[in-house]
Amino acid sequence: MTETPKKMVLVAACALVDADGRVLIAQRPEGKSLAGLWEFPGGKIEPGETPEEAVVRELAEEIGVETKVACLAPLTFASHSYEAFHLLMPLFVCRRFWGTPVAKEVQALKWVRPRQLRDYPMPPADAPLIPFLIDLL
Repeated sequence: MTETPKKMVLVAACALVDADGRVLIAQRPEGKSLAGLWEFPGGKIEPGETPEEAVVRELAEEIGVETKVACLAPLTFASHSYEAFHLLMPLFVCRRFWGTPVAKEVQALKWVRPRQLRDYPMPPADAPLIPFLIDLL
């Protein structure tokens, strides 16, 4: 018995790191799948867009922060099968950005020490990224 192939969804996420070594997480808004869970800011990669360009665009749209592709460093990626699709998500680290994050498209924002990230419920694709941030920061 063969499974029907799942749709591949490409998203890109960013671990914004402040001067104190804290990472910004965003709470998924009501009405979206996995609402209330905490994740790294980011979103779907649009056609013709690189993952880095998607991160720069999503940070501006979601939380009002500006950065540049050159300020993003690839750290790791997540590959996770949800029931309806398979998610592939590169995670970038960004320490250089402009502006103060504001919850525009997300429910809430929180700066968290890497070792405290496990205290916040996260989507299954995000949680495995935590050890990489703990090791880095």
